[in-house]
Amino acid sequence: MNKQILIVDDEVQILALLSILFRRSGFDVLKAENAIAALSVLESTTPDLMIVDVMMPGMDGIDFCKHIRSRPETAETPVVLFSARFDTRTVRRGFEAGANEYVTKLTPHVELLARVRAMLGPNGARSETEQRVG
Repeated sequence: MNKQILIVDDEVQILALLSILFRRSGFDVLKAENAIAALSVLESTTPDLMIVDVMMPGMDGIDFCKHIRSRPETAETPVVLFSARFDTRTVRRGFEAGANEYVTKLTPHVELLARVRAMLGPNGARSETEQRVG
């Protein structure tokens, strides 16, 4: 069974790009265009990992991270904050909120994929060979 990732980003293009990247890599993908929509998704499912934009209108990614850490169902779910901002204060706030990783949007997608796979362990998603064959 494939691992499920929730991607939360208010930029539709980023949401689409990451969705394609992770689906092609063997993950099941859920998408939300803001933190409130993501909370709605979390009412019915608990993903294996979340990738969350920091700068979103309404509830930002750091506040979203704090909120999901307070919920027993998602308290241990890995969270990758994904942002154009990479100043020391914002990164520190992200980790203090409970993020497991902080990755800038300038990071090559192959590196983001590698970090996600490392966080989910050896059974994170099907390998690229398995995808082509099976």
